[in-house]
Amino acid sequence: MTQPIIGTLSEKSLHATLKWRFTGDTDLVEQKVDGYVIDVVKTDRLVEIQTGNFGGMKKKLAALLPTHEIELVHPIAQEKWIVRQDKNGRFLSRRKSPKRGRWEDIFDEMMRIPHLMLHENLTVTVLLTTQDEIWKDDGKGSWRRKRWSIYDHRLREVVAKRQFSTAADWLTFLPEGLPSPFTNKELGTAVFQKKPNKQQLKLAPKISYTLRHAGLLTVVGKRGNANLYKITNDE
Repeated sequence: MTQPIIGTLSEKSLHATLKWRFTGDTDLVEQKVDGYVIDVVKTDRLVEIQTGNFGGMKKKLAALLPTHEIELVHPIAQEKWIVRQDKNGRFLSRRKSPKRGRWEDIFDEMMRIPHLMLHENLTVTVLLTTQDEIWKDDGKGSWRRKRWSIYDHRLREVVAKRQFSTAADWLTFLPEGLPSPFTNKELGTAVFQKKPNKQQLKLAPKISYTLRHAGLLTVVGKRGNANLYKITNDE
């Protein structure tokens, strides 16, 4: 099997590299299935590599899941290096980002498709990775980055892989020792095993929102202004 050429149809490096990794010798790449272009078509399933927002997948997944098994692959950067280039692509510097991704970050995206997460034909494959994030000094980026553009992401290594498809799989994100019922603050503290910072606190509501809208959590009351959650049908 020949590794695909990166850059075809504006395909970014991370997506292209992962697509190659999930493609076997007899698989088909970039094929139309029921009117939708699929990254990798295997004999037993369709593989979609989604490095960004799951919101754009809603229509495709809803159309294909009733008749096709789908593996949805999403990478999370456990470790990221910022590589700066000038406007012509020449290397300037490289530094390690202080941000570290973790498994729970999948809920940043799953909260967009909670109604599909327990579909019998869907498997979500999460990859913890190390990546290079390429910044280019082209004057076209965000003011937060002083107009540097995020030009590309490049895979360095896949560190670990987990797959989620059943209710039991998704409920593993609720840590042992979590009280029942629990608030989002208690969930955040249990997940991070310490008092969460502001950024971490934002993740707990995404977890509870997603699991609730998938039917796995139920609101059973309030403690002050905070909702109280428990596992659905958990006595």
